[in-house]
Amino acid sequence: MSLEETPDYRKRKRTSHACDPCRYRKVRCDGRQPCTTCANIGDECVYGTEAVPKNKSDLILEVAARVSGMLDGKASSQYHASPTAIISPSTINAGHRPGSPDDRISNATLSAFHASTTESILAWPHFDDFQSLREDHSFSVFHLESSRAPLAPRAATVHPYASRSEIDRVVHSFQRNVNFWYPTMSVAQAAEVQVHMAAGVFGDSVKSCVALLVMALGCASELICSYAANEEPNSEEMELRSHRRAMGEIYFDCAFKKIYLAQAECTVDAVQSLFFTAIFFAFLQRPLQAWSFIHATAAKCRLLLAYHNPDANPAEQECLRRIFWSCYILESDYLAELSALPQTGIADIESSIPLPGEYQTHLSQTDEEQSSLYFLACISMRRLLNRVHNLLYARDTGVAFDNHQFPSVVAELAHQLEEWKDLLPPPFQFTVDLRPLACTAGAFLRQRYLTCKSVIYRPYLTWALSMTATATVEHFPSQLFEGCKICLEACWLHAQNLGSYPHTVLVDTWICSLSYDGERDADYTGCVEVDGFTGLLVAPGGRDGTSSGEAADAVDAYPGAWSVAKCVAECEAYWGCRSVVEDEIGVIMYLECLY
Repeated sequence: MSLEETPDYRKRKRTSHACDPCRYRKVRCDGRQPCTTCANIGDECVYGTEAVPKNKSDLILEVAARVSGMLDGKASSQYHASPTAIISPSTINAGHRPGSPDDRISNATLSAFHASTTESILAWPHFDDFQSLREDHSFSVFHLESSRAPLAPRAATVHPYASRSEIDRVVHSFQRNVNFWYPTMSVAQAAEVQVHMAAGVFGDSVKSCVALLVMALGCASELICSYAANEEPNSEEMELRSHRRAMGEIYFDCAFKKIYLAQAECTVDAVQSLFFTAIFFAFLQRPLQAWSFIHATAAKCRLLLAYHNPDANPAEQECLRRIFWSCYILESDYLAELSALPQTGIADIESSIPLPGEYQTHLSQTDEEQSSLYFLACISMRRLLNRVHNLLYARDTGVAFDNHQFPSVVAELAHQLEEWKDLLPPPFQFTVDLRPLACTAGAFLRQRYLTCKSVIYRPYLTWALSMTATATVEHFPSQLFEGCKICLEACWLHAQNLGSYPHTVLVDTWICSLSYDGERDADYTGCVEVDGFTGLLVAPGGRDGTSSGEAADAVDAYPGAWSVAKCVAECEAYWGCRSVVEDEIGVIMYLECLY
């Protein structure tokens, strides 16, 4: 009998008539019911639909369609908003909280469009009763900054002459200040700068650009240190300040005309030039330009670190790593106030980059060690601040406005903050009070500590404000009282300890102005303003430096308000420029009744 005549035997058509188990195992099937293979191993023999042969193109298209569907689903689930959209508690998705593995939150990354910028805070519904405060800040900080006139170049390039002693003094000032806060230049590089400047030959080279930028930042350092040392200068000191300012601007103008060379090269010197340019723009209180050069610096830095040459000079690699961490700090500082700025991605890889190691940045071993320790303290504080912003105020995942979840997160972050403080090296340790510190670096770190503490405990204030419409003060939980007290005490101490710390004045004036403005917005109502033109302290209703109405009562309640506001005004007046954001110092506690 032929094969076709066998009743229980089908004509085998390979995979088209193969049973499902044989097709799955990719073995030969005889087409019986059950087939011989399934009968031998005891499997259920099931025949499905005939398989449709697929070529490679079909498989590729199938995978592409599946990936496209996944991307479409991901995109539809994301929150689409304008970069200028303001985040308030009502826009936070209460249904989605962090904790699932799919979130993959990097705690040291500052989330875009977070809800703790000054503009975001003013959008909170708790400020609905304070329309005047919103009207005073109805502008967009970004649009206001972008509308400023560009930095005007000098008509003719004049390379200033400096004696060897002047060069040594200016470079030493750079080493003692900028290179102490961001220790990125080695002693050998500083010596090259001195030789280059003494030679007086400024060709079109990146090394000339670096040398001129070091001189510009050295002059700026001398200027800000003179403000800290002489609060009541005589005419001679005022003339010296004008000279230092002018020299710094001349050096920077010469360097900026050569900056295209650094943008075209991909070397350590080019990265250093871009970074120092960003620092000087921060000194000029031009945040968008400073961020732009930080962005360019970070891009080249990431590129050189990714394509590491095994034969490269170890000192150059250490220099790149230190510039990487400096960009991490500064970029995060600007993103904290302008959350829609595009990120460079350095925060996404920061855990893979080694922390600063051995690098000779100062002639004195003590100075070198303290500089490295201070740098590490600033890095760890910035990482903690990013965790705070991300866990509490990130869009969709922040828990700051969930009264059931944020207390445990706040407790953990506060614990990390106290550990940071306790582990500071002895030269930078501080007490949390109003006692002055001999070490300005320690005083700067105390201000960072107080800022971080107020941001960590801020959710308690929003909780209390949300309860004022439905509950009386007597019904507030004790935990709420304590959290509000800690937050407000941190704000008061931060305001009282404001000072002309060189690190703050040279690099962080614009950042701290907005940061303090947001801190005040969250915690105070009513205001005493600093007139951006005259520098006088004024209250609503007049520009003559006298207070009236509620502001006058507030000043009586807090006599230190005028001195605090004056301190901030002096910091901004150091540069002889009008601050884009007039810092308003609040003096009435909205929750004063809690105490």
